[in-house]
Amino acid sequence: MSDAPVAVEDLSVAFGARQALRSVTFDVPPGTVVGVIGPNGAGKSTLFRALLGVVRFTGRVRLTGRPAYVPQGDRARHDFPATALDVVLMGLAQQVPWWRPLGRSEREAARSALAETGMADLADRPFGELSGGQRQRVVLARALVRPSQVMLLDEPLTGVDPASADAILATIAARRAAGAAILMATHDLNEAARTCDRLLMLNGHLVAYGPAERTLTPAALAGTYGSELMVVGHGAGALAVLDEGSHHGDHDDGAD
Repeated sequence: MSDAPVAVEDLSVAFGARQALRSVTFDVPPGTVVGVIGPNGAGKSTLFRALLGVVRFTGRVRLTGRPAYVPQGDRARHDFPATALDVVLMGLAQQVPWWRPLGRSEREAARSALAETGMADLADRPFGELSGGQRQRVVLARALVRPSQVMLLDEPLTGVDPASADAILATIAARRAAGAAILMATHDLNEAARTCDRLLMLNGHLVAYGPAERTLTPAALAGTYGSELMVVGHGAGALAVLDEGSHHGDHDDGAD
């Protein structure tokens, strides 16, 4: 098995009689961003949950340390009486004994994580008063407040404003430069081709894995998206067009 920060071998996940993922094998070297792409129900969120160890699977998974995880969507209650700083501090709660309050070092770490995502000036703003993109940057800071060599980002750019998208991508680039292994689920094929070192194309199984120039082919796209994709033209000039309904509200299975 590979000694990369993320190494997956023959991973399969089933929910009852339904096979969500079948025999997926790949690894992610240090300093690599992998775009995880596929239609609704392809297994993207299920893959992340298996890597986190929250669903049963067969096969082998090896991660270097505990991953930083940003879940899909804005699921926090906006009326929760907490500031942006409070939300980030929640990411440190498990590493501090229950009887000891969070101290200066934890607050400094939380403010540093907010600064990394461009949210330092809004640290004391109530979380519910932030825009959707700003909340997503706070959730990213919460995931990053603990050092990690592995990042799992489930649709981090969905529904965010351009400024927040730029800030999130800059944070990802900085972590990649620092040697992190990063998996980012996305429906934006253009963004994935532009910002990711490799693409992992899923449709219940691994369709293709590698650089965009090797994976974004008409054959691989058809194998990933099936009837949701129309290929116009031939050869290098072919254009892949996705059905608009295939990249909104992604939920891989009934448990996602």
